[in-house]
Amino acid sequence: MTQFHAASRDALAASEQKLLDVVGGAAKPAVRGKAAAGPSARELGAELFSVVRLLDQEPGLRRTLGDSSAEPSRRADLLTRLLSGKVSDQALQVLVAAVGDRWSTPRELVDGLDELGRTALLVHAERENRLDAVEDELFRFGRIVAADSELERALTDRTAPADAKRSLLQTLLGDKVDAVTVELVEQLVTTPRGRSVISGLDELAAAAAQRRERSVAYVVAPVPLTDQQEERLADTLTRIYSRPIALHVEVDPDVQGGLVIKVGDEVIDGSVTGRLDELRRRLAG
Repeated sequence: MTQFHAASRDALAASEQKLLDVVGGAAKPAVRGKAAAGPSARELGAELFSVVRLLDQEPGLRRTLGDSSAEPSRRADLLTRLLSGKVSDQALQVLVAAVGDRWSTPRELVDGLDELGRTALLVHAERENRLDAVEDELFRFGRIVAADSELERALTDRTAPADAKRSLLQTLLGDKVDAVTVELVEQLVTTPRGRSVISGLDELAAAAAQRRERSVAYVVAPVPLTDQQEERLADTLTRIYSRPIALHVEVDPDVQGGLVIKVGDEVIDGSVTGRLDELRRRLAG
């Protein structure tokens, strides 16, 4: 997960609030006879992602816009001159607010814009009642990539053109998943910003779960769990952690019975393999 210094965390929080204010306005229905209020949250997210790609390609511009020693108004004016008419007014409001704030480094400014784009897309999925589906699709695709080293290499190949990676993702995902899932994965693959595909997909799935104010429990089981077993496990973990818990279950026969459960940094290892490993450590000590 992206790590921000204190100033950047404050700037990101303020920028997210601005984004949600703008998205709230964009979501209002159009009055009869008048134009629509603005782009959807999904369109706004795509615009923010396009600016992230621009700043990734233009290091001089990135440094200028992220220079905290320069006057905020000068940075905002530069961005306005550059993007006015090229992005929607709503996207420009969010971008100007972000650039006008103080970020710890230019890189963290761009990382923050990337997170804002992701948030806008997840808000769209939430409003369409598709957040559950997007979360599940991101997790499942992450497991597919983790199990296929050739696919992982193709998606992380720095010499491969971005269009080739987009084409591959369209073939793999296309109409099989939500459009928000596709856009989030495409941004991750074409503009990784130092993230691996697998960890990035896990991070996106966790962000979708957080959007619903839930935590994610990554469960490894020797055989698939029934719906009733998953429901009982989710209820148990919810009681333990005093907050709703979403399950992502992965089957691995090597665990040899029992379950391995990871919630945040905490691991509950109830597998036969885990107990044997613990016994070996005690005997060795």
